[in-house]
Amino acid sequence: MLGQRQGIIVWLYSLKQAKMLRRFGNVHYVSKRLKYVVLYCDLVDTDEIMSKISTYSFVKMVEPSYKPFLKMEFENSKPDKAKEYDYKMGI
Repeated sequence: MLGQRQGIIVWLYSLKQAKMLRRFGNVHYVSKRLKYVVLYCDLVDTDEIMSKISTYSFVKMVEPSYKPFLKMEFENSKPDKAKEYDYKMGI
């Protein structure tokens, strides 16, 4: 069973070594134009993995994703009455 996961964004100089990052976690996305890789790993191992990845010469910068720490329950999320009326009209 998977525990808490956190994304790591790895900015690269070249995409030739992007395949090598698979051993640190699950590679979710590789951007060819902006040259970055989104990598998911366990939350408890994030700091250790980030320090290991940043030592490579082909890595420009390593950033953590802050999504696990954001509050996802929003206050005052009641629908607007005017919009609700428009939706019922079929417009």
